[in-house]
Amino acid sequence: MLFAAKPIAGDRVAVVSPSGGLPEVFPAPYELGIDRLRDLGLEPVEYPSTRRLHATPEERAHDLHAAWADPTIRAVIATIGGDDQISVLKHLDPAVFRADPKPFFGYSDNTNLLNFLYSLGLPAFHGGSVMVQFGRGGAMHPDSERSLRAALFTSGDFELTPATGWTDHDRDWADATNLKTEPELFPPTDWGWHGPSTPVAGKLWGGCLEILDWQLAANRWMLPAEEYSGVLFLETSEELPSADQVYRILRNLGERGLLARFEAVLWGRPKSWSLEHHTSPEESAAYVEAQYAAAQRALAEYDPSALLVTGLDIGHTDPQLVLPYGGSVSIDPVARRITVTY
Repeated sequence: MLFAAKPIAGDRVAVVSPSGGLPEVFPAPYELGIDRLRDLGLEPVEYPSTRRLHATPEERAHDLHAAWADPTIRAVIATIGGDDQISVLKHLDPAVFRADPKPFFGYSDNTNLLNFLYSLGLPAFHGGSVMVQFGRGGAMHPDSERSLRAALFTSGDFELTPATGWTDHDRDWADATNLKTEPELFPPTDWGWHGPSTPVAGKLWGGCLEILDWQLAANRWMLPAEEYSGVLFLETSEELPSADQVYRILRNLGERGLLARFEAVLWGRPKSWSLEHHTSPEESAAYVEAQYAAAQRALAEYDPSALLVTGLDIGHTDPQLVLPYGGSVSIDPVARRITVTY
């Protein structure tokens, strides 16, 4: 893996929309996120499609090429996710990205680009979008901010910890008052530990489960199964896939021989509520437990010796901890500690 140098205060960072150009529709959270990047001492740089909702895949690919080809740009951060980034990948020139490796931050639909970079031997960072984590109403969640600062600017070990308070309830960006106050949080919860107590260490690969399913179907940027090892991390999106869908995707990973390649699986806290699908607390709890049960079922069938840790804040819920995609993680089940290397 070709690890990139970290940005320092005063550096220029690209802000791109390789998925959805939602800054055009919701400029307020986007501009709030830009202000917070500046507060960190970085200089955000926009591109022609950053604020364009209907930019073509070719136009978005052009912006990515421009960001990586500019030697003054020292990191690249996605504005938000979407649902069609896979159509951008065929327009990307691998040589441009390998010529000057740079830290890339994104998640959700950006799993497409994360996996593309991984296939080139370029690690990146799963997490941190301008409109969500940086543009959070009221203030950044302190857990998210601590993780993002460490991933952006430092190297070395970073211990993941359960959230001090969390939520999976979105707030409507069309209501400007939501940008002035912080969301209400649920009390903290512990992670769930399932399986052997043997420590595990290795390289991280994974991302949004639904997007990985697309990558498997396209099969253009996947490596042979035997080239994967270490620790798999997975999380699900605001589309709230059913437990049956989760199991079937995992079954596909198993049939491909991928699940058996990993010694451990880190599972993100499932999002169980959305603006389009309100659930009661009881329905949310049942949804989460059904998803965890689906993961345990698939692992029992395809990777029975794997350790499974559930409930990590590594996905679509708030806060969000950044994972080094292609970087290292160590897991101590006895001490119940997880440490990543930024």
